[in-house]
Amino acid sequence: MTSAAALLSGQTPLAVRMRPVSLAEVAGQKHLLRAGSPIVALADPAAASPGAVSIILWGPPGTGKTTLAQAIARSSGRRFVELSAITAGVKDVREVMQEAITQRDLYGQTTILFLDEIHRFTKAQQDALLPGVENGWVLLIAATTENPSFSVISPLLSRSLLLTLQPLTDDDIGVLVDRAVVDARGLHGSVTLAEDARAALIRLASGDARRALTGLEAAAAVALSTAEVGGGDEDEEAGAQAAGEDAETVAVPEVSADDVAQAVDKALLRYDRQGDEHYDVISAFIKSIRGSDPDAALHYLARMIEAGEDPRFIARRLVISASEDVGLADPQALGIAVAAADAVAFIGMPEGRIPLAEATVYLATTAKSNAAYVGIDAAIADIRAGGFGRVPLHLRDAHYPGAKQLGHGRGYVYPHDSEYGILPQQYLPDELQGRRYYEPKNLGAERDVSARLERIRRILGDR
Repeated sequence: MTSAAALLSGQTPLAVRMRPVSLAEVAGQKHLLRAGSPIVALADPAAASPGAVSIILWGPPGTGKTTLAQAIARSSGRRFVELSAITAGVKDVREVMQEAITQRDLYGQTTILFLDEIHRFTKAQQDALLPGVENGWVLLIAATTENPSFSVISPLLSRSLLLTLQPLTDDDIGVLVDRAVVDARGLHGSVTLAEDARAALIRLASGDARRALTGLEAAAAVALSTAEVGGGDEDEEAGAQAAGEDAETVAVPEVSADDVAQAVDKALLRYDRQGDEHYDVISAFIKSIRGSDPDAALHYLARMIEAGEDPRFIARRLVISASEDVGLADPQALGIAVAAADAVAFIGMPEGRIPLAEATVYLATTAKSNAAYVGIDAAIADIRAGGFGRVPLHLRDAHYPGAKQLGHGRGYVYPHDSEYGILPQQYLPDELQGRRYYEPKNLGAERDVSARLERIRRILGDR
């Protein structure tokens, strides 16, 4: 049995040991790994080097950018050189280019240059890459978490294929965790994983494979340490033999949810993205906003973020709340909610928590009115009950041939021809004359809407 001491002996981290050796082992990113795709072609050792192209991999942390680059290099048999934009400079880039030319000319070997975090390179540093990419001295695989349109120079973008990586799904993370528990490169069966611990690791990962495997490694160390303190490997084997058992049958320590919580130093929230807690927390979040309690709203927002809730789901609920609960009491609320949703999609997490929090506080503290929401539901209820009637003749389309002969448009008055832009005229069908759907409240900006609407309705003859 692998001991905790061995696990903690400073060996290569689990996330690094478990990096796929081929594209077949890569979890997720199926949209980039279809037969004939640029990545598959790049990894094919039988493919001619001139047909390969440089690529830029754009995606959130932990989605497999480095993994793909290394899998391509291992599968293709090409020489692989890795640089980090954090530590490398123009001198390092030029040395790689010169060595790549030498390897090509002397040994016929193509070099793959993997440049991590290319967005950290200055324009001058990126310019140094251009000759090598353009002349085919290297095949560049660049990785970035920032939008390349803003962080990578245009000449380099035009000479490379931009491929977008998606966050890993829970199923993808589950495959990686299960593999790491049993694989000889990983924990090699030294522990088993309780179902609630597995679910916790997946939830805490939030689509980041590296985070999931790092958490698993730390939690396994906790479980093994606990098992050793409780008797140790030798004591377990001796006890088993004294009972007439084979030492091979000794129970393997199980990683529990408590081990995960202790390892990552974070309380494990009871939260299932498909279960009751998911719906209960989002319900409390929206009701806290509706009830104008920003502190409670931020609490529930934090619970969802820490539990790994999809930030896009939270953003969508904010947009709905801005329309349903705030409405025209503050017309700016919807724009702020939509802007928060766009910001989250643009910058991702964890920074996305900031615009989400800003929108949450704004919606919770501004004036509220559900008048528009109530109005549309009342109108829909009438329609479903058969209360619609014919469109008045003067409002019907009069542009197609023969329409005017049918009376379409006859008697229609153009509001812009009046001094105030409003003229008395019937708009609702005869059957619904006098029906009111929108009744503004005397709150926030809707107070002004209410006063204006009162005057409008008098002009239209509705009162």
